[in-house]
Amino acid sequence: MRIPNKTIIEHLRKQYPAGTKVVLIRMEDPQAPPEGTIGEVLAVDDLGSLIMRWENGSGLNVVYGEDLVRKVAAGGE
Repeated sequence: MRIPNKTIIEHLRKQYPAGTKVVLIRMEDPQAPPEGTIGEVLAVDDLGSLIMRWENGSGLNVVYGEDLVRKVAAGGE
């Protein structure tokens, strides 16, 4: 796992403020929501992980440098 520096953390917090909707592209975890699941960012932690609330009820975080999500455009995917 790559640990981002403070500049990257600040950038991530601006890019993914609380309430940002994302769609899951890839997550290497047996407990991961299915690809294509929509989630809402609750926060970005000090390691750059996105703290999530997924539409399927999962709370699994998006790990910086490992998992991949894409912002959902306002009004849909």
